[in-house]
Amino acid sequence: MKVILTTNIKKLGKIGELVNVKDGYARNYLFPNNMALRENKKNLEHYDKIKEEVKIKEDKKLQDAKQIIEKIKNLNIEFNREADEKDQLYGSISKKEIINYLKENGIIIHSDDIFMKNSLRTIGEHEVVVSPYIDMTFTIIVKVNKN
Repeated sequence: MKVILTTNIKKLGKIGELVNVKDGYARNYLFPNNMALRENKKNLEHYDKIKEEVKIKEDKKLQDAKQIIEKIKNLNIEFNREADEKDQLYGSISKKEIINYLKENGIIIHSDDIFMKNSLRTIGEHEVVVSPYIDMTFTIIVKVNKN
């Protein structure tokens, strides 16, 4: 099914692009969340009318993403955990714990915006990539100390 995107969607496209998606994805996710319109003459005309409004919303999202990165730059992310003599943690530090740490410091970020190959399982400094907006990434250092 061809749809017109009304928001930027990671790994799919930018505002105003005509993309081909599976029918179920469009019906169950994109349309209910007002992220896309069916491709037809009426919707193309409608999109042209609301283009400016959508552009303003996306500019605001971009500014918010820049503010998030600025806040994260000034933050030292540290966790204290129990570990064995080989510096292996008893457990791990997951994406959710990093999100909660950021939330406690006034930074709200979604799970999709953080990229970690695996949970953090050792003592030391680890790199975690944060991407609050399309084509905007920032690498943060997460320090894990032995308790």
